[in-house]
Amino acid sequence: MTVLLLRLAGPLQAWGASARFVRRTTESAPTKSGVIGLLAAAQGLDRAADTGLARLAALRFGVRIDQPGTRVRDFQTAHHAVTGKSMPLSERFYLADAVFTAALEGDPVLLSDLDEALRRPAHPLFLGRRSCPPAVPVELGIRDTVLQQALEDEPWQAADWYQRLRRRDRTVPLSVLREPDPGAEEPRGDFQRDQPLSFAAEHRRHALRPVISTTVEVANPRAVPARRPATVGPGGSVPRHEPFDALEEESL
Repeated sequence: MTVLLLRLAGPLQAWGASARFVRRTTESAPTKSGVIGLLAAAQGLDRAADTGLARLAALRFGVRIDQPGTRVRDFQTAHHAVTGKSMPLSERFYLADAVFTAALEGDPVLLSDLDEALRRPAHPLFLGRRSCPPAVPVELGIRDTVLQQALEDEPWQAADWYQRLRRRDRTVPLSVLREPDPGAEEPRGDFQRDQPLSFAAEHRRHALRPVISTTVEVANPRAVPARRPATVGPGGSVPRHEPFDALEEESL
């Protein structure tokens, strides 16, 4: 199998799966519809191009939470462009300083085309909303492996400062949310309504998709080896330290 890997990192991200009206929430990890939308923008697909969307939506999707970030809330105001009338106050949620590794498994020819499109995108890329541009290049390349293995093998993508916070740990556990392997018997997971059926403005539609939660262990490149206590003598005994000995010697 072939897997395309993406690094999703930016000051702000927003991956809504059930946003309604003036309250726009975000999931704790990228949604499949959001990532497929990013790929469609890179290819320059029209919103009404359901055929092109169907090819992208057929890819098997998974995401690893490398750096969970912090959920923040913002209030936004707007005025009607023609009448100037004030629009309702909207409440919007974002993920700040988050980093994810996303993976898509499927047709190697399609994935190769997508990898090339990400390097020269037809439209600007954003992380869920137009106000959330990526901070680093999105593409991580193509791997000749399966989805789960790709998410296990890929190096930890968290920021340097975040990795240093875990410098005592040689490996770190990371959560993975992925679609089940159709060729294997796996435990039943949850369902999320983010399987895109149409991005057309007049009839956006999404279906439920199964999601399995797992955990992988990745190496921490910022890990610091534990220090061994100083030893003396052939027996390797720890030297005796008594600070009051200095006072006794001075009194003599």
